[in-house]
Amino acid sequence: MTISLDEVKLYLRVDSNEEDELITSFIFMIEELCEGVLRHPLTEFATVPETIKQAILYGVGCLYEQREIADIKAILVFLKSVLFSYRQEEW
Repeated sequence: MTISLDEVKLYLRVDSNEEDELITSFIFMIEELCEGVLRHPLTEFATVPETIKQAILYGVGCLYEQREIADIKAILVFLKSVLFSYRQEEW
């Protein structure tokens, strides 16, 4: 994971461990979406830019807060807008 569970829980203001599995799955999902937008794995960055980290936190936050009604299309539009400058031409 690019961002640790503890970092995400701090961002979400979650103190308990009850939803760690759910939050971890959201982290993996958003990181996968980011890699799709970027067209390369996050592991290729020597240091992941802060913009990408913030995009991941935002995406996880949306999924966590709106888990029943999350608008994936809106999240993707946001990710594409924010990550555009890091995007490669092709895979």
